[in-house]
Amino acid sequence: MIALVTQLCETENQQWLSLLNGLICDDDVKLLDTMTAAEKRACDIAIIANPKVDDLTQLPNLIWVQSLWAGVESLVKAMQELDLPLVRLIDPMLSQAMAEAALAWSLYLHRDMHRYAQFQAQKTWHQIDYVEPKNRHISVLGLGALGQEAAKALSLQGFKVSGWSNSKKQIDTIACYQGEEGLKAMLKDTHILICLLPLTPDTKNLLNDHFFAQLPYGAQVINFARAGVIDRQALFTALDSGKLSHSVLDVFEEEPLPQDSPYWTHPSITVLPHISAQTNPYSASQIVANNVLNYRETGVIPGGVNINKGY
Repeated sequence: MIALVTQLCETENQQWLSLLNGLICDDDVKLLDTMTAAEKRACDIAIIANPKVDDLTQLPNLIWVQSLWAGVESLVKAMQELDLPLVRLIDPMLSQAMAEAALAWSLYLHRDMHRYAQFQAQKTWHQIDYVEPKNRHISVLGLGALGQEAAKALSLQGFKVSGWSNSKKQIDTIACYQGEEGLKAMLKDTHILICLLPLTPDTKNLLNDHFFAQLPYGAQVINFARAGVIDRQALFTALDSGKLSHSVLDVFEEEPLPQDSPYWTHPSITVLPHISAQTNPYSASQIVANNVLNYRETGVIPGGVNINKGY
């Protein structure tokens, strides 16, 4: 017996149920709210999406938990307290979508599209000098599955690409850095910075006044990670002073973004509604089903989140 534990709308829940039950034929996937007390006791796997963590305590015999999202930072502490292995979604389709977003919004900044939009609003006819991709340095913070694909896509476009990660990486055509000194070396000539770091105690507010000071004047920042990685006040200060010339933000402390948020109206911020890499229900269901079926056959829980690292 498998429980689907979410705070999604009814339409989304029914889509996931249909897909998962069609692929996991020998198990019954049910919404938590529709399960009997006996079914809850028989349940050993929970598939989750934005769950109320307390709901998982209704399943006393859980063995492991599968997330339908790649980002699981908000669940790590709860899973640690419940002593349950947490498996996040690792979907090649997600990596492809993120690589596409990284390329699209890097080109948006590289080709000054945000500035031309302002010129149009002002009825100003002005041409900005073209910069060849080989003369534009783009750096990716975080070289996990998503970051690696993003870096490769940017490199194929002809940009000078670097990447920084907590552990040592080696990627063809990408200059890879690690550690504090490596970060400093990478930032000093980075024109466009893309953040794909997980949110952990080590990365919370990592992009702060000291961090931005290490970038060249006029650098630009894209955040596809978590809002907590950026110190909000430091970002606004850097944008207002011109230290940063523009920022593309796809993640926020509160979503949907409130109508009165200053992000909406800041002239040097492009707001996106968390669309850089959305979960594809069809490919994700296949991956989750494969994880479950393999577990049923072998008893091996899929490789999960490192609770100590937070990702």
